[in-house]
Amino acid sequence: MKPPKPEETPTRPQGTQSTQTATLAEIAREAGVSAPTVSKVLNGRADVAPATRTRVEELLREYGYRRRRAEATRSPLVDVVFHELESAWAMEVIRGVETVAREAGLSVVLSESAGRLTPGRTWADQVAARRPHGVVLVLSGLDASQRALLTSRSIPFVVMDPAGDPGDDVPSIGATNWQGGLAATRHLVELGHERIGAISGPSRMMCSRARVDGYRAALETAGLPVDPELIKAGDFHHETGYRLGLELLRLPDRPTAVFAGNDLQALGLYEAARELGLRIPEDLSVVGFDDLPVARWVGPPLTTIRQPLMEMAEAATRLVLDLGREEGSPAATRVELATSLVVRSSTGAVSYT
Repeated sequence: MKPPKPEETPTRPQGTQSTQTATLAEIAREAGVSAPTVSKVLNGRADVAPATRTRVEELLREYGYRRRRAEATRSPLVDVVFHELESAWAMEVIRGVETVAREAGLSVVLSESAGRLTPGRTWADQVAARRPHGVVLVLSGLDASQRALLTSRSIPFVVMDPAGDPGDDVPSIGATNWQGGLAATRHLVELGHERIGAISGPSRMMCSRARVDGYRAALETAGLPVDPELIKAGDFHHETGYRLGLELLRLPDRPTAVFAGNDLQALGLYEAARELGLRIPEDLSVVGFDDLPVARWVGPPLTTIRQPLMEMAEAATRLVLDLGREEGSPAATRVELATSLVVRSSTGAVSYT
């Protein structure tokens, strides 16, 4: 039987019943697998069943296996995982990650989870085999086995704009989504609008819920009713903004203004308004969210909430690289960057004519 590699130190942690050094064969026997299987798990090989990997990783942690964080063992890469890649939103994030990665002499690997909120089953195995400097997950998360695998391989990870609650022990970078929803709706209220619609993002995403909660808070603070008929759950895509926009604008008592949960849905709403012969902002005021470059180019230029996407991506990349330089388990970091209202020509005073 071959001895463990130098980078692994197989000792039972202090405070447990036994302080004996454990061999790979002993761990294999306790896990009910072969020693070569334990070796595959240690080396990040992909050809191990997820349940087996989880069981072996738990025993490796129990016995105190530690891998050195030597820079030489890492590939000059940063992994970035998107839940969807097909938008200008993603391009802004990529630009931010690449800016920091380039400064550090690293390349960027992109992957997509095809709309799922966690990557596929084999993704973590592939990342473990690549041994990047870190992983940035965008609107995504990790399941327990994926987190365990990356942690056991000393691969740090940070969640940017988390879809759900990432947990207290997961570093994350976000934006002030609630404040953004509040500012967007308050702007419309100050222009005299009382029938204000909302097209949100997916209800399963924390950022979507926060933006709608800000919208509700602005209406309630102004003493205006929150009409469920005026709130539509979207999916952050242009086509959905168009479809739900038609539903809102065809109501007998239609809204005079709409807060769209992102710029792409706002542009879909533009299309719906044109189809129905409504002018923006004379007949309908529109506010988006994100401040993508296209928001300045459309006619009329879009009033929106600026979400500092590039800065968020830069902060997430710097954080994951900083975590990779630390020994042990640094305290989790939760950072929220400020959003701000950018007033352009798509909003105006209410007109009842």
